[in-house]
Amino acid sequence: MSRFEWPAGFERTPEAEREPNRSFEASLATTTQDLSTEMGRMDVENWRASIANAHTKSNGLPLHNANPDDPGFVLRWTDDGESFAVACDASPRLRDNVRTVYKWVHETRMRGTRPVRTGDSEFAAARLPPGDASDGDVVAESSSATPAHEVLDVSPDAPDTVVKAAARSLKAKNHPDNGGSRKAFQEVIEAEEVMLNE
Repeated sequence: MSRFEWPAGFERTPEAEREPNRSFEASLATTTQDLSTEMGRMDVENWRASIANAHTKSNGLPLHNANPDDPGFVLRWTDDGESFAVACDASPRLRDNVRTVYKWVHETRMRGTRPVRTGDSEFAAARLPPGDASDGDVVAESSSATPAHEVLDVSPDAPDTVVKAAARSLKAKNHPDNGGSRKAFQEVIEAEEVMLNE
């Protein structure tokens, strides 16, 4: 049996709102094989899957006949000393949640093969903040008390296009690879998310 480790700070989908995904043809066995192959292609330092109360393979992936009460699925990995996590519980079926995670990882990795440049890695959305050394939980916290529109230097009711342009400029200016501050860079990312989600 494995211990299910849903990431702290990741919102759960209420059970009544979970919807089956009828577009996936692959079985759970095929899906776990595809995901394992994809993680090998990413060449990460280490990775591990997590499901609730079911027998798993040594890497945490579910066995082909796994049917846990909680269909949530979490994939964690470490690369260049940074921790990442992707989680899905949108479907009442474990297979659909595993397949959704696999598709996201595959599509995100493939973006990295395109000849475009971005201000951060394709997997930045999955990067976890550093956890408190006193416990094992990783908790996402805002790194800035400054209102989002002030961080981006835009009006509080700025349209999405203005928010994105301001954020893009500030991310380029503050990116750690360009000599910027990681804290300032993270504040811009968080401010953009806040304003786009309002």
